[in-house]
Amino acid sequence: MADTAYIAGIYEHPTRNAEGISTAELHADVAFGALADAGLGLSDVDGFFCGAEAPGVGGFSMAEYLGLTRLRHMDTTETGGSSYMVHLSHAAQAIAAGKCDVALITLADRPVAGKAGPRLAGVDFSLIPERHFQPPVPPFPMLGYAMVARRHMHDFGTTSEQLAWVKVAASHHAQHNPQARLRKVLTVEDVLASPMVADPLHRDDCCVLTDGGGALVVVRAEIARQLKRPPVRIRGTGEAMQHAAGGRVDLTRSAGVRSGAIAFAEAGLTPEDIRYASIYDSFTITVIVELEDLGFCAKGQGGRFVADGNLIAGVGRLPVNTDGGGLCNNHPGNKGGMTKILEAVRQCRDEAHPAVQVPRHDLVLAHGTGGSLAGQHMAATVILEAM
Repeated sequence: MADTAYIAGIYEHPTRNAEGISTAELHADVAFGALADAGLGLSDVDGFFCGAEAPGVGGFSMAEYLGLTRLRHMDTTETGGSSYMVHLSHAAQAIAAGKCDVALITLADRPVAGKAGPRLAGVDFSLIPERHFQPPVPPFPMLGYAMVARRHMHDFGTTSEQLAWVKVAASHHAQHNPQARLRKVLTVEDVLASPMVADPLHRDDCCVLTDGGGALVVVRAEIARQLKRPPVRIRGTGEAMQHAAGGRVDLTRSAGVRSGAIAFAEAGLTPEDIRYASIYDSFTITVIVELEDLGFCAKGQGGRFVADGNLIAGVGRLPVNTDGGGLCNNHPGNKGGMTKILEAVRQCRDEAHPAVQVPRHDLVLAHGTGGSLAGQHMAATVILEAM
């Protein structure tokens, strides 16, 4: 990625319930917002990236709707919540290859207003080829993650109190975010007192369900230097898949082991160099497993690592998800990867809320997973550098 691509514009939609706003309108809102942040216009965009939630014929329809008339590169890769780290990586690669100069990446969906629940728009899980050969476990996300949590507890002695600390940290950050879905500061006792939804996961161990979206503008280095916004360099990226393998999986190990290693190698860095991390937090156990797999602590030590406020900005060793994350702030369209990048960029720019801004913010990491840690999933890792 040697000085090739930079994030020049970002935007997070303020809504958490999009009654009266169509999915296409949400895509347009976030696209215009990110382009305005970058100081660019639709006529500058020659690369477009989106996921399966885009209405119509995906990117084809959205390009028409947005009026992107100069496109010469398009990517509609769909990997669930990790899609937008993957798109960011692919945009940087396309720019490096000369396929585009200004790439626009959008996410927008409305599962709350549309009463769709915790599903991925545009994805028909009934058509998955191996589905008929899998055990008859109800396809609710919290059940698979409850299995991961219980296995982690069995193997490493992780406790419900340690899981709760992930939510507590998110709530401490969300109180400073006026757009956050949940802003009440919680204690470990509050989390453990919330209803049990899938043993050992309580309601407060689970992420929020929201409408909305976000967008990124990625540009060639020469263009970034001409813009007024602080450029954020894409230093390294990595992606990896882990298969369900007929159930023969290690529930405590994710594809983040490989995606993180690839990103760190490409960036020429180690976890010790990172000052802030946006970690996918579909559930509290997700954060613990990913922190271990990315190398921030040893396998089995994640519960101890997150305890006692260690993820809280200004208190702990590694501030995580300073916007409140998916656990308290926003999880648009059941895909949390986009918001992880947005807050990482804010940290790099020194534009996070003053109460949670990390003093040393030159190197930050964003990591996402799509699918389920209990089986088939895609992990993607991005390392960003303030310039």
